[in-house]
Amino acid sequence: MQLTRRHALLAATALVAAPMPARAADVPLPPDAKALGATVEAQGKAPKPLRLAVLSFQGSSFWEAADKGIVAAKAYLAPLGSTVDYIQLGTALTAEAVVAGIDGALAKQYDGIAVVPIFDGTVAKVNEAVAAGVPVIAFIADSAQKSNRTVAVGQQAYQAGASAGAFIIKQLDGHGKIAVITGYLGAAQHKARMDGALDLIRKQAPGIAIVGPFESKDDDAVAYSQATDAMTSNPDLKIIYVTAGGSQAAAKAVRDAGATGRVGVVGYDDLPEKQTYLQGGEILALVDQAPGRQTFDSLVMLHNILAFDAKYPSDIPVAAPIAYGKFAKR
Repeated sequence: MQLTRRHALLAATALVAAPMPARAADVPLPPDAKALGATVEAQGKAPKPLRLAVLSFQGSSFWEAADKGIVAAKAYLAPLGSTVDYIQLGTALTAEAVVAGIDGALAKQYDGIAVVPIFDGTVAKVNEAVAAGVPVIAFIADSAQKSNRTVAVGQQAYQAGASAGAFIIKQLDGHGKIAVITGYLGAAQHKARMDGALDLIRKQAPGIAIVGPFESKDDDAVAYSQATDAMTSNPDLKIIYVTAGGSQAAAKAVRDAGATGRVGVVGYDDLPEKQTYLQGGEILALVDQAPGRQTFDSLVMLHNILAFDAKYPSDIPVAAPIAYGKFAKR
């Protein structure tokens, strides 16, 4: 039958008048997600099955805390039509590991990817995924060079470093010596945390001497050794500032050296296993970044983006509260 102009108008009117399919009510967060501080609820069940890949690192208690968000999101999203697969990138943080992980996810045709990009060498691969129509959410540590990632969730690293720097200045009354242990010198977030603190210290408290930085590669054994060496070589050392993994190891080094109350650690991530050092006084302060919340929220956002075309800001900052230790000046 030939479609006349009248038929076409009637068809268009019917399409406009037809109600859009109703979206189900947001699905309340389960207790385990609430315990992680999760904030994003699923907008309902996906109209078709979705496959989500989450790419993260292993090898420390921090990544284990991030894993809890993955486990919670996997259970939460399964009855809502989204399958979550965890692609482990290993213990060494490198751009090559991230690129290989994204390549594998693209080859297996996942609908969405959540990943820790961290290095500028990952930008081209992230852009390739987005250009292929696969939304990518960067969590915990984005690259310094901005990619076309759909959303970035994470702590504002330079500002968090500045908060740590302000605490160090107050703790030392503007005078003393600190040692700096970072994770990877080429990791954007680690560098930003270091720069945020040291820029503020150099500007506001030139009486504070800085030793390092030392690169631990997020290895607890290396961080322990570096903290021990720093205290041995600098008897007047007051604070060890750890910008990435290793704050617990540095705190153990302080305790083992009998330097509790004389040397303190300022670091990141308020995790359960660090409480003994907060309460004992070896850790002065921890700037938290809620890794479990970040993984959970990222995966639920991917579900909502793919299933309901949800829109989110391109950058979502995560608060950086400070947990204080026994000898902290507040």
